Amino acid sequence: MSQTSERREKANAEAFKRLCESEPVLEDVRPGIEVLPGMTPEMILTSGPPLAFEEYVGGQRDAIIGGALFEGLAKDRDEAEAKLSSGAITVDGCHDHGAVGSLAGIYTASMPVFVVRNATYGNIGYCNFYEGTNPRRLNYGVYDEGVRERLLYVQDVVAPVVGNAVRHAGGIPLKPLMTRALHMGDELHSRNTAASLLFTREIVPHLLDLVETMRDGVKRTVEALTEDHYFFLRLSMAAGKAIADAAHGVEASSVVTAMGFSCKEFAIRVSGLGNEWFTGPHPEIHAKLFEGHTEDEITWMGGESPITETIGLGGFAQAAAFPLQKYQGGSAEAMVERNLGLYDITVGENTDFHIPYLGYRGTPTGIDIFRVIETGTRPAMDIGIAGRDGGQIGAGAVRASTPCFEKAAEAYKARYGGA
Repeated sequence: MSQTSERREKANAEAFKRLCESEPVLEDVRPGIEVLPGMTPEMILTSGPPLAFEEYVGGQRDAIIGGALFEGLAKDRDEAEAKLSSGAITVDGCHDHGAVGSLAGIYTASMPVFVVRNATYGNIGYCNFYEGTNPRRLNYGVYDEGVRERLLYVQDVVAPVVGNAVRHAGGIPLKPLMTRALHMGDELHSRNTAASLLFTREIVPHLLDLVETMRDGVKRTVEALTEDHYFFLRLSMAAGKAIADAAHGVEASSVVTAMGFSCKEFAIRVSGLGNEWFTGPHPEIHAKLFEGHTEDEITWMGGESPITETIGLGGFAQAAAFPLQKYQGGSAEAMVERNLGLYDITVGENTDFHIPYLGYRGTPTGIDIFRVIETGTRPAMDIGIAGRDGGQIGAGAVRASTPCFEKAAEAYKARYGGA
């Protein structure tokens, strides 16, 4: 083994250790302006490596403009575009503020965010709230009066109640809920059915203590928690960010610590290579579309929910979530085969996240850029599918594109020497 390889192996073992030993705890809910590092009143955060506003197109551009209108930074679309173009309203990437964005990933100053602290390493990850069951959502590139009303409902009703309950509880450890949900059919990305119910069970006793002072708010919050099965996704993402960031910055590590999309490209970050994004083309999509939609409608408008795959969940735990066949297509056999192949590109098996079907084998965790290149096996991701006219039109599975890993490997060799 070369000196460089030995150093990388030790660094990757450290990054893997941090991925496994991290303990994410939901400790608060606050408006983004109060907690997101570097957030300003005139700033909008979106998914993927930051671009000039002119480079944002389609649904991601519409979502950014929608965020400006929701925040009251412009009176109409034309003024919003003018201010965004001039820099009077700034756009930045979620990851650079400790956050992760679902699809377009829009954060504005007033929007509430989950505050998840890594109890082991002390760092914090953030994610905003799920907007509800309607497929027309801001994070899917839609802003109209219905979207505005739902955002205000989350901001003024749901978030204050959840925040009060979390503080009353003294924080809610998320990893125990996540590990149990994996044993109940979730993979914590495209399927959060069990995790959402487990979280609701955990928080209800604390909601009951708020009934006297927030009766109507508590009732409506329980409805939001239970109206469908995706409330926990944003907690899974915040936990994923808190876990992945603990493994970032390990000198000489070639482990991936972030994956995400913009409307323009797919990109990764690597633990030992600072905050540089390594980009590549969007992958091909294999999707099951909702009734009435066709493949020619499929579009990209961002997305950082693959932070879950980065820590060994989502596509890296598909064999734990056979019910996904009904939602995103495919077969149980294909899910198992895909899952098994991912062990070839990861550092090890997660010590806490287990897959019952595989004999409680730990999920493949710690994507190594060099193993991706050597094996030709690309990371698998479960994603929601956006439509060109906005809104969610389906769900599916994708494989990360290879060029970003090749670029990262070249940068690694330039910095640390031969692989």
